Amino acid sequence: MDPLSDVLSLLRPRSAFSAGLDAGGDWAIRFPAHDGIKFNAVTRGACWVAVEGEAEPIRIAAGDCFLLTRGRPFRLATDLALPAIESATIYDQAVDTVATCNGGGDFFLVGGRFFFAGDAAGLLFDALPAIVPIRDASNQAAILRWALDQLAVELRQGAPGGALMADHLAQIMLLQVLRLWLVSERPTGWLGALADPRLARALTALHTEPARRWTLAELAACAGMSRTIFAARFRAVVGQTPLAYLAGWRMQRAADRLRRSDTSVAEIAYSVGYESETAFRTAFRRRMLCTPMQYRRGRDALLLHRTLR
Repeated sequence: MDPLSDVLSLLRPRSAFSAGLDAGGDWAIRFPAHDGIKFNAVTRGACWVAVEGEAEPIRIAAGDCFLLTRGRPFRLATDLALPAIESATIYDQAVDTVATCNGGGDFFLVGGRFFFAGDAAGLLFDALPAIVPIRDASNQAAILRWALDQLAVELRQGAPGGALMADHLAQIMLLQVLRLWLVSERPTGWLGALADPRLARALTALHTEPARRWTLAELAACAGMSRTIFAARFRAVVGQTPLAYLAGWRMQRAADRLRRSDTSVAEIAYSVGYESETAFRTAFRRRMLCTPMQYRRGRDALLLHRTLR
């Protein structure tokens, strides 16, 4: 499995549909802080997006999509100098999942939100800006709009299998945004390594065989670079050494199995490349700040809580 697919498989994104926005004339709306990753697509008109803490607003127009990755409050407005109304004042009155501002007619936006079950979200989102705009410069953007429209249909109709369809559509949308970002910008961090063909080969090797006892020389050979240049380049882009990255990824995979299965700790330890359960327990506690069994019991307590609600 390629690294991006591997990480997304652990994150298991699920989606929640948000009401559309139909606005007319001049307007400004303030949205509060939010959980998860927001995804929006403009199908008519244009406006500004200003995210709290960001120096410059971004102009979006029909055909554009954007991710909001930090959960910060933000404003949408035709003119940022206008006094903003709180989003709840119109969204609480939404009809058929569409909120209307100033009678509507000039601007329309539809959006969704992603939530993640896994712990590896930082790999994808820590290196992204607070807002990730995707301009309508590629035919691939049409896939995003189709998936979002289909998501709205699935959740409105409540047809059999709708929940599973929505989850798969969410993954399609998120994957397409990340693909477009990789080719249109100069990403940093882990995504920056995926955009570098040589580093991507090394990452693919690590994700293909995470339990293998990799050496720096072997990874450098995968990348077609000398050990010194490879080590320096990987650390500069990813922010850690290749072997430190491998250790962290092994812990992510182990945590996922602890959370999703009843496989023994010893078997999980061997499956991610540790030669003894003791060594694995020590490494897990150092990174996750709890023992493997404490981590698993936390999962069990959450499941029990959900059952009793």
